[in-house]
Amino acid sequence: MTERLNSAQPYVLGMFRIVVGLLFACHGAASLFGVLGGAGGSGGTVETGAWPNWYAALIELVGGSMVLLGLGTRAAAFLSSGAMAYAYFKVHQPEALWPIQNNGEAAALYCWAMFLLVFTGSGAFGLDRLFTRRAQAESGRTADRTPVTVA
Repeated sequence: MTERLNSAQPYVLGMFRIVVGLLFACHGAASLFGVLGGAGGSGGTVETGAWPNWYAALIELVGGSMVLLGLGTRAAAFLSSGAMAYAYFKVHQPEALWPIQNNGEAAALYCWAMFLLVFTGSGAFGLDRLFTRRAQAESGRTADRTPVTVA
């Protein structure tokens, strides 16, 4: 059973990355372009250059898109995780201690989901993996297929 689960790991990780990246990018698109309900669900947009909302939305859109595509996944996820940690501790946590009380659940979950991707990489279906394979094929090396976790 463990072997079967381990063999599916890159594919499940790839699907996780795609879903997290898409949802994260949607937050940025909503705030920057007023789509999908807009900033704060009001249908509006954040003011261009306004600290920290505009920069957070830009990181969400670009970082989420890169994570979605699996392009520069680790770097994009690292920046995105840091942005969500900042959002949680500067915006949500001063309101109350627990995420359920301060409406910081999304920021906390995105922070940890992106942090996980920093360590696991893009998994299957990512452009990172495609470019790595192509570079290794050109140089004659073989890919390391060590699973993320060993049972």
